[in-house]
Amino acid sequence: MNYWDKEKECMPREYLEKLQLRRLQETVYRVYAFVPAYREKMEQAGVKPEDIRKIEDLNILPFTTKQDLRDNYPFGLFAVPMSDVVRIHSSSGTTGKPTVVGYTSKDIDTWAELMARALYSAGASRYSVIQNSYGYGLFTGGLGAHYGAEKIGASVIPTSGGNTKRQIMLMQDFGSSILTCTPSYALFMHEVMLEMGIKPSDLKLKAGVFGAEPWSENMRREIESKLEIDAYDIYGLSEIIGPGVAIECPIKNGLHIAEDHFIPEIIDPETCEVLPDSAPGELVLTTVTKEALPIIRYRTRDLSTLNRSVCECGRTHTRMAKVLGRSDDMVIIRGVNVFPSMVESVLLNIPGVEPHYLLVVDRRGNLDELEVHVEVSESVFSDEVRKMENLGLQIGKELESALGIAVRVRLVEPKTLERSEGKAKRVIDKRKL
Repeated sequence: MNYWDKEKECMPREYLEKLQLRRLQETVYRVYAFVPAYREKMEQAGVKPEDIRKIEDLNILPFTTKQDLRDNYPFGLFAVPMSDVVRIHSSSGTTGKPTVVGYTSKDIDTWAELMARALYSAGASRYSVIQNSYGYGLFTGGLGAHYGAEKIGASVIPTSGGNTKRQIMLMQDFGSSILTCTPSYALFMHEVMLEMGIKPSDLKLKAGVFGAEPWSENMRREIESKLEIDAYDIYGLSEIIGPGVAIECPIKNGLHIAEDHFIPEIIDPETCEVLPDSAPGELVLTTVTKEALPIIRYRTRDLSTLNRSVCECGRTHTRMAKVLGRSDDMVIIRGVNVFPSMVESVLLNIPGVEPHYLLVVDRRGNLDELEVHVEVSESVFSDEVRKMENLGLQIGKELESALGIAVRVRLVEPKTLERSEGKAKRVIDKRKL
């Protein structure tokens, strides 16, 4: 097995939990002392730092949400003076004020260490050539992966997103062995490779580290089959640190959360009650080593489960299941919760269907309707009308069986749906217009 730091990654849980408690207590004291917004929240909840005596006391602390970061825009949640902040990242702010995150020099070192741990778990080494196709700039993906790769000593190609034909040329000419990008962009790369007449066997690509959007096991199989690589899921979010919060090991039975830096919980997204690890719910994360922007009980809106048993790989850190979807990306149609990943799992089991789709939700009269736009392969689209109709009926039946609601299916020709170099847009909800 590939361990970047075996002592930390395989630490006995007894020692790990003692370390977590000490770091949690230090973090709570620090935010209470230096972040007025946290002190106010804790005082409203009737909680003082000295009340945190054991790990289980975490659940008496108030939650932090994305709205808290917006309300304290830009630097109101920072726990250090700006003279100590060496990096600032930010969200796009498309749904309101952007969320702003800051890093001290030590935070950057911690982040690089976490990404080195993650990439090493996926097979990277100082001999790897890592093509980093995550976006650089205010988005944390690009620079996070870049620093981790350099920490390992690998050769990094900072291609960022876009200019796909050039990316594939460089992949071929530079001998890229590991690709980092969103899973949807990896599939788009494969499409462009075919257009260019390049086969996977023409490349030296061995593995891919894919994240920034939920993706199903079926999409993993699709990527691994088409690109002939080993596909690993990585998890992270800017508010917590960026990519590197969790990563799959070669066993691929959940993503190992770096518990020496982050404490995970699962809650009911409606009641906020802490749930048993095996129960599906919303992932909540608390940072215990960050200096510039420590975050207490951050509601990620990502839906998952936790598994605290020791993995076959020997790592002791808690594993989170692949993200099912987001509680705020979820659409409710006639009382049924629908996630894009559920639709994706069905579609990728049907021959003749491409891994590109769009959920369009609308309301006719008082009734909500779901229409799924599905791309079909070239061979199917050029086939006779009757076969297209039968495929549409088959997709409709299988989606209805999986989701429990009737679905309208619209088959579209190949390469019709918008491609994304970053996070794929999977849902258009017209009810909000």
